[in-house]
Amino acid sequence: MTDDPLMEQVIDLDEAAATLAERAEQWSASGLDVARVTWRDAAAPWPRSLETDRSRVHDPDSVGVLITGPAGAELSVVLFRGGWADVDYFDGSADAGCLPACDITSAAEFRTRLDLWVTRVFGPRAVSAPRTP
Repeated sequence: MTDDPLMEQVIDLDEAAATLAERAEQWSASGLDVARVTWRDAAAPWPRSLETDRSRVHDPDSVGVLITGPAGAELSVVLFRGGWADVDYFDGSADAGCLPACDITSAAEFRTRLDLWVTRVFGPRAVSAPRTP
């Protein structure tokens, strides 16, 4: 771990990744495409590359995913262990930008915010699609 207080571990990124995996089923069932989860290793030399294999990351400092939908809509979420996220979106028409994502204190709070972000970009159906058996 780094001595940088901004990168103190506030969020368990493995728990957050489990949330992404769980939600990916719902998103896919509602017609969204979900890219593989990416990890960044704080211990890796600069420039740090993104990994899709969690076992290759020894000291994770971020986990992210890209979700795409109809009309070119996109949502990119990168959660940092320090309790904030980079959230960028394009709704497929004219609305695009960054969404506020700071002071995230737990994986459960991340789950709640993630549902709000997905709803904002893709509509409520994306978070309420029936689960596949």
